[in-house]
Amino acid sequence: MTPPPATAAPPVVGLTVPAAVGMTLDQIATPALIVDLDAFERNVATMKAFVEARGLRLRAHAKTHKSADIARYQIEHGGACGICCQKVSEAEALVAGGVRDVLVSNQVVDPTKIDRMAALATRARVLCCVDDAGNVADLSAAATRHGVTLECLVEVDVGAGRCGVAPGPAAVDLARAIAAAPGLTFAGLQAYQGNAQHLYAFAERKAAVAAAVALTRETVALLEAAGLPCPIVGGAGTGTYVFEAASGVYTELQCGSYIFMDADYRRVRDAADRPMGEFAPSLFLLTAIMSHAKPDQAVCDAGLKVQSVDSGLPVVFGRDDVEYVACSDEHGVIADPKGVLRLNERLKLIPGHCDPTCNIHDWYVAVRGDRVEALWPVTARGLAF
Repeated sequence: MTPPPATAAPPVVGLTVPAAVGMTLDQIATPALIVDLDAFERNVATMKAFVEARGLRLRAHAKTHKSADIARYQIEHGGACGICCQKVSEAEALVAGGVRDVLVSNQVVDPTKIDRMAALATRARVLCCVDDAGNVADLSAAATRHGVTLECLVEVDVGAGRCGVAPGPAAVDLARAIAAAPGLTFAGLQAYQGNAQHLYAFAERKAAVAAAVALTRETVALLEAAGLPCPIVGGAGTGTYVFEAASGVYTELQCGSYIFMDADYRRVRDAADRPMGEFAPSLFLLTAIMSHAKPDQAVCDAGLKVQSVDSGLPVVFGRDDVEYVACSDEHGVIADPKGVLRLNERLKLIPGHCDPTCNIHDWYVAVRGDRVEALWPVTARGLAF
């Protein structure tokens, strides 16, 4: 006799999911990653209005959130023409989740990954970055084998000091090789100045991007003179997008953190030396006080295992009477000089760095006011290959 088909076990709050729709904040199992929907939706709408007013495209960066639900929202409601990601596995997960236009804003050189990326192009528009002529033949062979076209951006190093050929003639030579290769299309330039995003001083950030813009403009002019127009000139991030948008060179902005705004981005200053004010924090670690054995110190349940502190410790949201001061694997130490915190009291923490923090979690708990409105899986959680 054939056994009956197995049925999935229902989710259990606190075991397989952190919350259920309709719960209040006090009922969410902590520590949990929560998204304030009102702030999130305002952030998305603000960026949409910005790019539309300037005739630019937004290719929102999904390395921030790794969520198909959020990516689809950015495309359907936030003016995004498509999505960026950093890994082929992220692209595969997002396409499986309904995204149909994805740029792997990174080099793909492993033969197996190249083959997977070409296969993915049978289901969605797929673009990738190239900075080595030796990579072109492998990309071309895979695209031809799968009967697809891969759109390639020449990545130029405009100051980040990571990937990318030198701007100028080297970029033209690589673009020519791509344009001549079967199955490949030269789609433009990737010119991202990543180091500039977290230069806190406005003038320093502006100067770094001005140098990047000059190199990019020169390269675009050389490409066009060689008969190689650049429909895409991509780059920019949450810290610098206003500069690239004003350049007259960039056509696609690749901002990611604007939807969430972590504690480090709150240190980035505007022209009046104030924190960037157009986007509000919407991503929080909800944590609960688990110990208050010392009168001036509390301990919460959000330690290193639920957050990244590479850009600094989290900040307690909406409180100036307590401060997150240290952490270990399972514990966060909260300075509480007045002894105001109580056991099981909930605090919202703004993560120091949103991208790697999100990658640790399985779920976003989307809340409006005090109520859980949705659960979003972190679709590409942990996918780094």
